[in-house]
Amino acid sequence: MTDSHHQTTIAFIGGGNMAGAIIEGMVAQGTDLASITIIDNHSPTAERWRARGIACEQHCGDALRAAAVWVLAVKPQQLAAVIAQAKPFLTPQTLVVSIAAGIDLQTLSRWLGSESLPFTQVVRAMPNTPALVQKGMTGLVAGSGVSDVQRQTVEDIMAAVSEVLWVDSDDLIDAVTALSGSGPAYVFRFLEALIAGGENLGLTPAQAKQMALATLAGATALAADSPDTPAVLRERVTSKGGTTAAALDVLQAKGFHEAVGLAMQAAYERAGTLSKELGK
Repeated sequence: MTDSHHQTTIAFIGGGNMAGAIIEGMVAQGTDLASITIIDNHSPTAERWRARGIACEQHCGDALRAAAVWVLAVKPQQLAAVIAQAKPFLTPQTLVVSIAAGIDLQTLSRWLGSESLPFTQVVRAMPNTPALVQKGMTGLVAGSGVSDVQRQTVEDIMAAVSEVLWVDSDDLIDAVTALSGSGPAYVFRFLEALIAGGENLGLTPAQAKQMALATLAGATALAADSPDTPAVLRERVTSKGGTTAAALDVLQAKGFHEAVGLAMQAAYERAGTLSKELGK
């Protein structure tokens, strides 16, 4: 980050796990603690942040007016109420970033402004839980009032804990939700299956877990570094009539590929439904 970014003052509304991960990531990259304020009405959380050396208020106030960027990091069900409390401190220069799942740009703009005069300096972000270990993936969509400089500011914030990808619409954020947002759970499910399978073949739980984790991490790293597609890498491991072919034949017969696609479709549709319910 350049020095100018160190001076960007950021207020996190909500100081929970995801906000904490982003803040720790930014600090690790050299962001000044003094440029960060947290608003969180949970006393133990507030105390913990103060002990960390970061200003934490328990109510929305002038600290918000002074911040160039607000990061809304509360549960979706709480967001309307929180925005209502914060709104009096909004300025025409404020950039608002929401990491609350399921609340679309139109709803955010309406809550921050009004039906007739929506507030359009809003970015909706969909991070995932590997951000907690600085290995996240975040999808971003910007409101019409967001400048290129503000886009860069949001990238700098999220890049502290994740890769970032801009998409053009809320519908595509629903696709991001189905792939990277919910995706870690699919991977954990796959890991559970690999570990259980290893145990069934006589490995200890500890052995099966070590092998499953190392295999997944290794295959992912190889796919990321290789110029070849996953399909080519898969073919290279699969000798005709060999062990891998026997395994893949069963996955094929059981509809593995289709099951993943249908699962993602279900997540995508649920994301759209939740947006409608939460945005009322």
